[in-house]
Amino acid sequence: MLVAGQVVIAGIVALICAALLDAPAGWAAAIGGGIGAVGSLAQVASGFRRSTTGDAAAIARGFYRGEAIKIGVTVLLFVLALRGRRLEAGPLFAGYVASFVAYWVALLRTAGTRGT
Repeated sequence: MLVAGQVVIAGIVALICAALLDAPAGWAAAIGGGIGAVGSLAQVASGFRRSTTGDAAAIARGFYRGEAIKIGVTVLLFVLALRGRRLEAGPLFAGYVASFVAYWVALLRTAGTRGT
């Protein structure tokens, strides 16, 4: 659900950039948001792929492995995006940063359900 939320938020930011600036800015924002979503998907797929029920050390290893892979995938995708096309950096990074709004929404929803 988190990755889906990131895709939705990135799409909204891309549409806003396209409407306020131009179509290339919208594409740059979409690519930036896509980088954030793909990085999160890589983290989830790698870090939580095995059953770790009750094993705190395995959970920690999975988390750290997933985070390292996420950083590597993110850096690689930014290098490819910036080398492959002439993208506007502002919208590209705006889309990437906006994709993290999904984390805050998920955190607030989780905190709200624990209080009940």
